Amino acid sequence: MMQSTIPYLSLAIWSPIFFGLLVLALGRDNNPGLTRWLSLIGAVVSFVITIPLYTNFDPSTHAMQFVEKSAWIERFNINYYLGIDGISLWFVLLTAFITIFVVIAGWEVIEKRVAQYMGAFLILSGVMVGVFCALDGMLFYVFFEATLIPMFIIIGVWGGANRVYAAIKFFLYTLLGSLLSLVALLYLYFQSGGSFEILAWHKLPLPMNAQVLIFLAFFMAFAVKVPMFPVHTWLPDAHVEAPTGGSVVLAAIMLKLGAYGFLRFSLPIAPDASHSLSGFIITLSLIAVIYVGLVAMVQADMKKLVAYSSIAHMGFVTLGFFVFNDMAVQGGIMQMISHGFVSGAMFLCIGVLYDRMHTREIASYGGVINTMPRFAAFFVLFSMANCGLPATSGFIGEFMVILGAVKFNFWIGLLAATALIFGAAYSLWLVKRVIFGTVGNQHVAELTDISSREFFMLGMLAIAVLAMGVYPAPFTDVMQTSVADLLKHVAVSKL
Repeated sequence: MMQSTIPYLSLAIWSPIFFGLLVLALGRDNNPGLTRWLSLIGAVVSFVITIPLYTNFDPSTHAMQFVEKSAWIERFNINYYLGIDGISLWFVLLTAFITIFVVIAGWEVIEKRVAQYMGAFLILSGVMVGVFCALDGMLFYVFFEATLIPMFIIIGVWGGANRVYAAIKFFLYTLLGSLLSLVALLYLYFQSGGSFEILAWHKLPLPMNAQVLIFLAFFMAFAVKVPMFPVHTWLPDAHVEAPTGGSVVLAAIMLKLGAYGFLRFSLPIAPDASHSLSGFIITLSLIAVIYVGLVAMVQADMKKLVAYSSIAHMGFVTLGFFVFNDMAVQGGIMQMISHGFVSGAMFLCIGVLYDRMHTREIASYGGVINTMPRFAAFFVLFSMANCGLPATSGFIGEFMVILGAVKFNFWIGLLAATALIFGAAYSLWLVKRVIFGTVGNQHVAELTDISSREFFMLGMLAIAVLAMGVYPAPFTDVMQTSVADLLKHVAVSKL
């Protein structure tokens, strides 16, 4: 345990929440400019606070770093207990980083209730950072559930025509999944003699039947969040109805909460059950990658296509985690980070088109490159990253997962690799129909290219995608020791 003199993690969690509340308190619809600038300052300050986590991080140890611990509800031994390792570090930075673009994306588009919109995202950002830092089971659960509230409001208030249906479906799916995990948390609390410490649960010996039940309880909570096949049906609805910023946060960060839960809870707490049920998870992951990839191909709505592609990409993540080798688990984490950049960028691109044409139907476009050449360059780059082109971030994670899967079982690796063809098919077909060819109609002919605000937003994400693709070492070096320790732990039976 490495204690920190400066409470970096608390600052990373509470500064965006503080700014969110400040925006809600000061923001008025008669002065949206103040609200927007205050939100942007809050997002940038929150990101700057997370940078020392990376610069002061010691990658040579698997111990938790920047640890903070103080009593919260003493009667039940619940603590405000925070810490990060190489697995959670990048997600804290990613959350703070993406929040900046969400604020910029809503800059001109959101005209009503600006303060509530920006405030909800800032509060959501802080709560999501809390999920990645929590080392107390109950604290994790509180943060995990709290993410539902701002997202529910964002979809329900600023979403599309069917927003209420989508918001309620999102809420019910994720809430029902999480309730089972609460039962598992309470069981572990009593088994461990009254402790909610996640790290203590990692060492707790458990009989096989208890492990299987705990694994399934956590699986329900995390599989819905990822989302895994067949509990994925809420995601396309939520994406299509959510405003652009909501889609970005949903794809870039919220889906990662579930996959992160597998690494922090399911694998280390129930290692024997994880091994015995790995075939089940691998099968569901491969179905997600192949079947959902095929579903993505037939979509007429751009947002739906990218939403389904998200499910397919997250299938690679869960596949990587359950083949139990260093390469695949690291690949899964890399895929999560990369997917944060790429899917966020894809939804921002769709938002740019939607702001101009007010339609997401692929058939309404065609030949956009003729009127928006700068935008077209970004759209093509992100689409290529989405289908895993080498030298983009999308390639690194998928390549590592496939290598790890081949090491585990050649046929599983082969199935996963052939599924990449579907990713290329739907991404390239989308580009062909929207970007290339002759100008589709009068509306496309009248389009204006991206503004400097949009150029900055997409440019920064393009740099992130290319930098990670060309030089992934800073990402992998940080997580190596923690992943190796996790796998060493999971290899030891608790029976």
